[in-house]
Amino acid sequence: MQNASIKDLIEFSDFEKLDIRVGTIIDVAEVEKSKKLMKLNVDFGDHQRSILAGIIPVRIDNYPLSET
Repeated sequence: MQNASIKDLIEFSDFEKLDIRVGTIIDVAEVEKSKKLMKLNVDFGDHQRSILAGIIPVRIDNYPLSET
C-alpha cells in the first residue's frame, strides 16, 4: 500500500469558505440489501439530516445499533 501524497497548504481565506458542522448521531440502521451502507440520522441542532455511509466493512463492534 502506498501513502497518499500530501497536498499543498491552503490560505486561511480558503478555509473560511468551508461549512464544517458537528452533529449528534441519533439513530443508525443498516441499509437493506447492502453489504456496506449504513443510514445515520444526524441532529445538527437547527435541522436533522439522513446520511448514507459505507462504513459496515470497517465497523469494529457488532452490537445491535437500534430497535428498528
